[in-house]
Amino acid sequence: MYFKEIGLTNFRNYENQKIDFHDKVNIIIGENAQGKTNLLEALYIMSLGKSFRTSKDNEMIRFGSELARVKTISQKDGEELCIEIGLIKNKKSLKIDGVKKKKISELLENVYVVIFSPDDLKIVKDEPEKRRRFIDRELCQLKPVYYDTLSRYKKALSQRNFLLKEENADPSVLDIWDEEIARYGSKIILYRNDFIKKLRKISREIHSDLTEGKEELDLHYESDVPVGTDDEEQKTIFYNVLQENRGRDLYRRTTLKGPHRDDLRIEIGGVDVRSFGSQGQQRTSALSLKLAELMLIEAETGEKPVLLLDDVLSELDRTRQRQLITSFGDIQIFI
Repeated sequence: MYFKEIGLTNFRNYENQKIDFHDKVNIIIGENAQGKTNLLEALYIMSLGKSFRTSKDNEMIRFGSELARVKTISQKDGEELCIEIGLIKNKKSLKIDGVKKKKISELLENVYVVIFSPDDLKIVKDEPEKRRRFIDRELCQLKPVYYDTLSRYKKALSQRNFLLKEENADPSVLDIWDEEIARYGSKIILYRNDFIKKLRKISREIHSDLTEGKEELDLHYESDVPVGTDDEEQKTIFYNVLQENRGRDLYRRTTLKGPHRDDLRIEIGGVDVRSFGSQGQQRTSALSLKLAELMLIEAETGEKPVLLLDDVLSELDRTRQRQLITSFGDIQIFI
């Protein structure tokens, strides 16, 4: 699939703008603060309904305006697909081919987009939250049910943490939230474990090619909750972990175990790249992950994703620039 055009109304610095696109390479040129990244952001929200830059939708509404709107026409499976997202302060509206949708999750599986920005080059060495966000972002695209599961887990976790902060937390109420967290958290753990296994296989091959066989990349899912074989076993394992750690949780007034604490261990030749890899190795590892992401989306969905490069080429040396560019194939790309 590819984007044919976009219409922006009061989005960031765009008051009213319509742009037509090439189905392969689109190069966006301009001075600083002219809206280049804003345009990529508008394209990105068509895939997940969320920005890759901010968690606050209000920041995407043009200053002084009450409403922002982004409308795209895409070509998919030989037919045109029209998606329109409206932003009204803390609310979103969604239309697909003119039909109003109740939930933003109905956007998923329509458009697949991969963003590669300078921040992604830091994914290897930055805090675990960045790597969890990377995993969650891709799983939400690949499996829409994951989007809903993650949302429910976060809500249940928030309620449990709120209860843990009370002076005399009711054990019976904590039991209820333990059940909820174990129910949704177990699914997240299994989804992430499966995703990382698939990503591991593809990224190893890509990294070997990028380094001409000199380095061997490896990925490991780091969870402080043991990984089970199926949903029921995983739920039991996670529930027991929560019960066993309740005393510590009450003392610390927060939930210390669960997928909200997960991490992705990245190794080269058995050495942890996060702590001991050179800057070059960290950047090549990040590049391998992003290219693997592109290939995994196509393998899982049969769709070629759109690639957004947000000023990332300037951060790579000539060798890695060439390696990235030659990997584009026949997908649509925005530079």
